[in-house]
Amino acid sequence: MCGIAGAVHLHGPTPSQDLLRRMTATLRHRGPDDEGVWLDGPVGLGMRRLSIIDLSTRAAQPMSNEDGSLWLVFNGEIYNFQALRRELEGRGHTFRSDGDAETVLHLYETHGTDALRFLRGMFAFALWDGPARTLFVARDRLGKKPLVYYHNDDTFVFASEPKAILQHPRVRAEADPEALHHFLAWGYVPHPWSAFRGLRKLAPGHFLTWRAGKVIEQRYWSLRYAPKRTEPETALAEELDARLGEAVRLRLISDVPLGALLSGGVDSSAVVALARRFTTGPLRTFSVGFEHREYDELEHARTVARHFETDHHEIVIKPDAVASLSRLVWHYNEPFADSSAVPTMALCELARDLVTVALSGDGGDESFLGYDRYRAAAVARWQDRVPLSARRAVARAAAVIPSSGPKSPATRWKRFLEALPLDARGRYGRWMGLFDVASRRELYTPEFAASVDGLDPFGLLDAAYDRTDAPTFVEATAHVDVQHYLADDLLVKMDIASMAASLEVRSPFLDHEVVEFAARLPASMKLRRLTSKYLLKRAMNGVLPPAILHRPKMGFGAPIDHWFRQDLRTLAGDVLLDARARQRGYFRADVVRRYVDDHAAGRANHHQKLWSLLVFEIWHRMFIDQPCPTAAPTGIGG
Repeated sequence: MCGIAGAVHLHGPTPSQDLLRRMTATLRHRGPDDEGVWLDGPVGLGMRRLSIIDLSTRAAQPMSNEDGSLWLVFNGEIYNFQALRRELEGRGHTFRSDGDAETVLHLYETHGTDALRFLRGMFAFALWDGPARTLFVARDRLGKKPLVYYHNDDTFVFASEPKAILQHPRVRAEADPEALHHFLAWGYVPHPWSAFRGLRKLAPGHFLTWRAGKVIEQRYWSLRYAPKRTEPETALAEELDARLGEAVRLRLISDVPLGALLSGGVDSSAVVALARRFTTGPLRTFSVGFEHREYDELEHARTVARHFETDHHEIVIKPDAVASLSRLVWHYNEPFADSSAVPTMALCELARDLVTVALSGDGGDESFLGYDRYRAAAVARWQDRVPLSARRAVARAAAVIPSSGPKSPATRWKRFLEALPLDARGRYGRWMGLFDVASRRELYTPEFAASVDGLDPFGLLDAAYDRTDAPTFVEATAHVDVQHYLADDLLVKMDIASMAASLEVRSPFLDHEVVEFAARLPASMKLRRLTSKYLLKRAMNGVLPPAILHRPKMGFGAPIDHWFRQDLRTLAGDVLLDARARQRGYFRADVVRRYVDDHAAGRANHHQKLWSLLVFEIWHRMFIDQPCPTAAPTGIGG
C-alpha cells in the first residue's frame, strides 16, 4: 500500500527531485515505511510505501522492468499476483521481488493496457512507457484506491490525494463552484469532479493515457446484471459461500499482522466467520461504539467475537472526538459530510495499534440489497398505483410530523412519505440527498446561485440509471449506489480513514468476482418478501449466531444530532457565523443562523446540514484561504 504522485512536463522546466519529494511528503501517512523518486527527462514519479508483502528493499518503488524501459508507482494490492507471476515466469519474465506490484510491469509488457483485465484487487497506479513516451494511469474496477489528476496543454500531474498535486507550482488552489454545488446536494464531491478547480478524479473502472500533451480516458470494466443465473437456490448459496470464502482467503495473504473490523452486522460478521475458517491462531477484531444507545452496536459485535473466540478490542467515541475535526478535514482533502468518518478514523487508529492490515465488510449492502432504502424503493413502487392527488395529500400530512432523531421511526416514515409524489428516480434522489432543490434555493446567495445556474446535481442519478442493464428498479438503484455512493462516499471514507492511520483495509465483498456473481443473481435471491440479503443469510445459516443473522439493519453513523445540541453547538456558531464565513458569498447568513438556532432549540433536526457546512468552512480556511499545509493541523483552519 502506498501514496503515489508524479508529473509530466511537455515544455519548460522538467520535474525536479525537490518537487517530487514535496508532493510525496504530504502522503507520508499513506506510506511511512519508505520513499522513492525516479526522474527521466519530462517525467517524474514518486511514492511513499506501507510495506505489506515483501518487506525487503527489492520491492521498493518506483520500480522498473528488466531493461528499465518501464517504470511504475503502484498503490494497492493484487490478490491473485502469485498465480499471475507463475504464468508470467512461464513466458520468460524475470522477477526481482516477491511483491505484487512487479506483476503489473510484466503484464503490461505482455498485454499492454489490456493487462487490467487480469488484475484481481484494489489499485491505482501510473506506468511510464519510455519507448512509447506514454504515461498509463489506471484505477481498480470499483474505486477502492483513489487517483486524482490535473491536466493542461503543458502539464500532467497525478497523485493519490489532491494535497500532493497542490504542491506543484503550476496548480492553484481554487474552489470549484460546480463541485461544491454537487457536494451540498449529496454530502460528497462525486467523480469526476474535485473540490479544486482544474483537478479531476479518474473514475472507477477507467484508465487514461497521456502522450504528447493529450489525455484519453477509457472505461475498461462495467458491472452487468444480465443474464441472470438460473441454478437452484441451494447451489447458488453453496457457490456464494465458496466465492466469498476464496475472496477472504486471498485477503489473508500478508507479511504483517492482520485483523478484522467488526460492527456486529451480517457483512462484517460473515467476514470474521470466514477468516476463522482459514486461520489457526488468534484473530484480532476491532469495534467502535457510542454513549448514545441508538447508535451503539458494541453488544452485537461482542456476540460475534465471543462466538468465534476472537481477540476483541473496542473504543467508545465521545463528543470530544470532534476536537480532531481539523485533522479529519485535512486528511479528506475535500468537503466530506459523512459524519461516520469520525468513528471510522478512530476505529482504524485503534486497529493500527495492533495490526497493519484489517478486513472489513464494506460492499455487502450494495451487492445483496441490504439497505432499508432498497426495501422502501420496492414498497414505494407499489404505491405508484395510488392516484397522484392522494400521494400528494399524504406527503402534505407527513410534512407536519415533528422532527425527531434521525434513528427514530417517525423520522424515517416522514422522509419516506414526503417523497411519494415524485417518480421513482426522483424519490430515491430525495432520500439520498442532503440539500434538496428548495433548501439550496433558500441557502445560496444570489451570486453563488448565479454561478451554478443550470447545473442539476440530480442529473448524476439519471445518467447512472441510464448506464445500468439491471432488469428491476431496485437492482438498478443498487447499481447507481455502486457507481456513486459506494465509490464516492463509502470507499473514500474508508480509504482516507485507514490511510490516515497507515492501516491497509481489505474488503472481500468488493472482490469484483463476488460483485459480478451477486449482480447476476435474480433480485428475489437478494430481496425476498422485504427480507434483505436473502441468499447471503442462507449461506451463513448455521455459521453466524441467529441473533446476528436476523437482527434489523442499524446503519453506521455518528450521533452528531446530539453533539450539535451539546459540545458542537458553540463551535458551529463560532465557525459558521463569523465574518470570514459570512463574507465568502456562498450562503445566506440568516439561513445558516436559523439552522444553528433551530437545531439547538430542538425545533428542527438540521444536524446533517450543519455538519456539511461546518466541514466546508473548515476546508475552505485550510485549503483555499492559505497555502495547503503539508501536515495535519491542530486548529480549526487559519
